[in-house]
Amino acid sequence: MKQIFFIFLFITSSQVYSQELQRLSLEQSYELAQKNYPAIKQKELIKQTEAISIENLQKGFLPQFSLSGQATYQSDVTKIPVSIPGFTIESPSKDQYKLLADVNQLIYDGGITKEQKELQKLSASVEDQKVEVELYKLKERINQLFLSILYLDEQSKQVELVKTDIGTGIKRVEAQVANGVAFRSNLNMLKAELLKADQRMIEIKSSRKGLLDALALFIGQDINERVLLEKPFANSIATSEEINRPELKLYADQDKLIGQQDKLITAKNLPKASLFAQGGYGRPALNLLKNEFDFYYIGGVRFNWSLGGLYTKKKEKEQVAINRKVVEIQKETFLLNTNSQLKQQQAEVEKFKQLVSSDDEIINLRKSVTDAAKAQLENGVITANDFLKEINAEDQARQLLISHQIQLLQAQINYQTISGK
Repeated sequence: MKQIFFIFLFITSSQVYSQELQRLSLEQSYELAQKNYPAIKQKELIKQTEAISIENLQKGFLPQFSLSGQATYQSDVTKIPVSIPGFTIESPSKDQYKLLADVNQLIYDGGITKEQKELQKLSASVEDQKVEVELYKLKERINQLFLSILYLDEQSKQVELVKTDIGTGIKRVEAQVANGVAFRSNLNMLKAELLKADQRMIEIKSSRKGLLDALALFIGQDINERVLLEKPFANSIATSEEINRPELKLYADQDKLIGQQDKLITAKNLPKASLFAQGGYGRPALNLLKNEFDFYYIGGVRFNWSLGGLYTKKKEKEQVAINRKVVEIQKETFLLNTNSQLKQQQAEVEKFKQLVSSDDEIINLRKSVTDAAKAQLENGVITANDFLKEINAEDQARQLLISHQIQLLQAQINYQTISGK
């Protein structure tokens, strides 16, 4: 029963996987490519680094232990030059020994630990957003591959239409040759053109396979050559001047990080306080007049305020202000370039909309001419060469339509990609 269950599960999963490969949308390609891109692994490493750094900073408030010891010999010692009858004050030995254990508990650090923890979080956010920016750039590569495959698919359909028209002409000329009213050279001309169409199909299929292999490499899945790529609806692709790119969040995160650095400068120059306790063993101990080994301890509160940082505080804050201006300039430059690109793509959208509309009219006229040429060929009014001219003219018109439709779709998708939709 277990074997049957696993076989059924394998077949079911294989069918689902196969179904997934039968159709592929542009959005699915984006999602799969981002999940498969090696840079995505950096996000988890950034989280781990952030957690470790914050944990280490938090340990700054744990009791800090230290051990120290020394043995010294000095040329002279403190002596009391007073002679008291019946009482002798022994001078300390010139060789002295000390073993010391120190415990320090931080009470107040001026807020530096808190600011450093926040700095680590913001630094991690900046690094994470840099990965998002890199992942977003994948969209441009996926767009190129996806739309190129769509273009070849439309080309393939057009070649099939041409082959159908040529095939119709071949049948009619074959009948004329059989009846002796047409030359075999006309028939051979049509057959040669049919072979050229077959060659075009071979080239299209070969190019399509190469593009599919490249797309498969990006999304990390095997793609069947018969996969159907879903064409995005042009009507659903709206143009809006609002920009929502990951770069903008990166600039915002960088600005927050710089602001946090400013807070850290202030915290570093505030006073600090801690509790401490010391225990030791040595000769002499705290009682210098007792020249023998003994244990001793001392405890209290330490107050520390390093004023050396005040010399550089002003310049450090000026540097922070400069860094903030640099980020602001980078943001303004990015917005200027992005808006310029959006204007260009918007102009492209309008241009190709007009060309597509004109292409439709041209194709309708060309099709009527081709239909007339079919009737004329059947009646022997025109030659096969004349018939091929009309087929090729309609083919060229349809090729231009396909090209303009894909270019329109590409301009619309580029607009969305540039704007961050």
